[in-house]
Amino acid sequence: MMSLIRVFVYGTLKRAEPNYHYMVNTDNGMAKFVGKGRTVDRLPLVVASKYNIPFLLDLRGQGEHVEGEIYDVDQKMADFLDDFESHPTLYQNTPIPVEQLTNEEDQDLGDGKVTHQCSAYLLKQFKPYLAQLPCLSNYSSQGIPGVDAYMERYLRDPTEGLDFVIGEVRCRDN
Repeated sequence: MMSLIRVFVYGTLKRAEPNYHYMVNTDNGMAKFVGKGRTVDRLPLVVASKYNIPFLLDLRGQGEHVEGEIYDVDQKMADFLDDFESHPTLYQNTPIPVEQLTNEEDQDLGDGKVTHQCSAYLLKQFKPYLAQLPCLSNYSSQGIPGVDAYMERYLRDPTEGLDFVIGEVRCRDN
């Protein structure tokens, strides 16, 4: 039997978000929706960079309990996600506890909620201003008041690669 990796997504990879198509593209591997979840620890989920990218900062105890989705993925999809999320150059693939709120059919688990250890992509080295941004409990690519909507990769300036985003948000001194 194939070993699966439990992953928590909180941003553009969620259903109805612009990068969800990568989760269901079997060329990238297999991803099975397990249910909606929420981080056990409070973490700051912020939107930053001129592309309005969601970042989950590794500042446990600050921010909100972040809502997202739990998936079981195979190794091929896990490798794809590491590459897609620029691990370890930008985000760090980090295990965090996540409380499952619904089942795979989106039915509330009520008192039957369980906690899973999930891989999630956190920003560990970041510029201090990010910790001062408004924290979200649930991300939407359509934007939040005062913040523009997410800019999909194909719309971005092709001369500005990952180094540009890293320069805007990541602090190499942390």
